Amino acid sequence: MRLSQVKTQLQNIGEVRFKLPNGSYVPQHFHVTEIGSVSKHFIDCGGKVRTDNAINFQLWEANDYDHRIAPSKFLDIINLSENILGLEDLEIEVEYQSSTIGKYGLDFDGKDFVLTNTHTDCLAKDNCGVPVEKIKRNLASITESAESCCTPGGGCC
Repeated sequence: MRLSQVKTQLQNIGEVRFKLPNGSYVPQHFHVTEIGSVSKHFIDCGGKVRTDNAINFQLWEANDYDHRIAPSKFLDIINLSENILGLEDLEIEVEYQSSTIGKYGLDFDGKDFVLTNTHTDCLAKDNCGVPVEKIKRNLASITESAESCCTPGGGCC
């Protein structure tokens, strides 16, 4: 989800809620403690130089259980961040504390913002010998000797 999409949704909702990937919610008394630009400049395992740029929201909760952030207040924080930091319309990543700081993607389901799981990946599979897709094998093509090995008394176990 891009920053412009978040801003549009904030204009159309009555309350700001973040749903975690497991279906539970970030407690309603969360704070937005940071909005910023995150740039990553790196070399992948194939030796290619890459960059990755995103907008980061950091969510945090304290013991002020009556705290709520209104959509208009969240939008004001985003607008201030855009003006001062010169933020571009980039994809959003969200940091939220779990057993360690979790980094999530962001989506919207029509009612709530949804934190989505992120995953690592090899960016140079062609240089690493990693197949692009899983090799599919037809079980009927297994040789007779392999079949006899996996029979009772075949000696494979």
